[in-house]
Amino acid sequence: MTKNMGKTDKIIRLVVAILFAILILTGVVTGALAWILGIVAVIFLGTSAISFCPLYTIFGLSTCPREEKAKDEKEKK
Repeated sequence: MTKNMGKTDKIIRLVVAILFAILILTGVVTGALAWILGIVAVIFLGTSAISFCPLYTIFGLSTCPREEKAKDEKEKK
């Protein structure tokens, strides 16, 4: 997998995941919506950890700087 997420994108996803977790843990959000937000939070944490978003690949997007992407491809070889 080639990285397709930049630092800003990763930070935003982490902040949103933490916000969702706080809303769920404090009981502000409950029921089905809590489950949905929890799943989204886990997905955001996972994609941030590996710097790869499958949806970006489908739509041909990338927020990763070119230098970081080139470095990642060199490490694969």
